[in-house]
Amino acid sequence: MEIVILGVDLGKTDCSVAGLDACGRVVTRRRIKRAKLAQFLVNLPRCVVAMEACCGAHQMGRIAEDHGHEVRLMPPEYVRPYVKAQKNDDRDAEGIAEAATRPTMRFVTLKTAEQLDLQSLHRLRERLVNSRTRTINQLRAFLLERGIAVAKSPAKLRAAVPGILANESNGLRPRMRTMVDEMMREVRDLDERIGRLDREILEIGYADPDAQRLMAIPGIGALSATAIVAAVGDASAFKSGRDLAAWLGLVPRQVTTGGKPRLLGITKRGNKYIRRLLVHGARTAKSGLLKSETPRGRWLTGVVERRHGNVATVALAQKMARTVWALLAHGRRYDPAYVPAPPVA
Repeated sequence: MEIVILGVDLGKTDCSVAGLDACGRVVTRRRIKRAKLAQFLVNLPRCVVAMEACCGAHQMGRIAEDHGHEVRLMPPEYVRPYVKAQKNDDRDAEGIAEAATRPTMRFVTLKTAEQLDLQSLHRLRERLVNSRTRTINQLRAFLLERGIAVAKSPAKLRAAVPGILANESNGLRPRMRTMVDEMMREVRDLDERIGRLDREILEIGYADPDAQRLMAIPGIGALSATAIVAAVGDASAFKSGRDLAAWLGLVPRQVTTGGKPRLLGITKRGNKYIRRLLVHGARTAKSGLLKSETPRGRWLTGVVERRHGNVATVALAQKMARTVWALLAHGRRYDPAYVPAPPVA
């Protein structure tokens, strides 16, 4: 029987595949070593190859796509309801294949190697920033345990530590002085590494045409622009700017009962890293926009007059996400004076 849809459950060393025919019947099940999966896809007649969007799926998807297959990647949480009975690798592969046949299934856009590299660069930077924050907080706690309180702010801690180490009468024992000195050297090393990554991201942002257009939006810099380009890729995969905002978790959560809808806080679904960057960017841009006479500035002024400041910040972040979609999906440039057309009744 001809395989129409092949479900692939990726593992570190072993993979399970399940092939469905045009009627949805399972016509093949087998286990394949991950190292041999690429050759298996090369020899397979053209079909739909379905996988969960997990580690290694984009690389394997590009191999399948290069050899004529149609690749469908799906979020794992959307595949789970289609796995029958007790969980095992074979049933996972069958569930993946069945989920890919559903007309309402939402698929993940296949990322290029450049997108994956840029995304990895951001993840490395985020890990280093978190490590620096943990080190600073631990150092601050060590000093506070010994009666030395340092004002909040990493800059104030950096400025205070040399004086603390030079003060012989503050009660710090030699071992603790050595630890404080080592931790500050670790912080300085992390500062240098993060700085190098920031410069690299800035160079990428100014070299990438899509990132350049996004950086014209108030509140979006090189960090946010390159992160969006790496994560979103083909923005035309979203039907509208609201879909992109919903994908980033920036739309209200709706609860309807008795036919009465109620809007709550934002859903906070999707990519929390980009959502955080957009919210921080909106908070930074808000003061400048409130002083401007642009359409966006007047809109934001009206929101601030009606709602809490934090609500206005999130609303601005959502509008920034919609603008991102318009620029990427239609190849436009940001125009501060642009006024969107009213919706058609």
